Amino acid sequence: MDFVTIRSFQNYFTAHILLGRFRDSGIECFLKDEFTVTVDPILSNAIGGIKLIVKKEDAEEANLLLQQFDEAFRQNAVCPKCGSKTIELVPKQTTANIATAILTWLFGSYAISAKNVYKCGSCGYESENLTENFQNEGVEFEEENLN
Repeated sequence: MDFVTIRSFQNYFTAHILLGRFRDSGIECFLKDEFTVTVDPILSNAIGGIKLIVKKEDAEEANLLLQQFDEAFRQNAVCPKCGSKTIELVPKQTTANIATAILTWLFGSYAISAKNVYKCGSCGYESENLTENFQNEGVEFEEENLN
């Protein structure tokens, strides 16, 4: 039986949310390297993160579901300043964040940023909390669709 990787994640929260959604949809799947990344997050880039794995014959259906989840996020995440739907999770551009990235790169195995923010690609509005500040007309959505 052949398996394929559908998506990889940097944290297990997002991975488990999609794992549950896939299983609820009848797609047999599992997470690969979840324990390694959870125990030692520094290894995440080296091994490619936590991978959501499905059977090869279910890959097309799984990709369609991912597209639906991503589209639902884009339709629900609206910038409160300009109304754009171009919201992304990006590293915060501060002196402390840049210093952290440089130090982890010099003394670790890869660079990390200490803090990420949700940023509108159109007007540049930033927020640390996605659901409160980028919510569209009371429609609730989940952050997992960002990955």
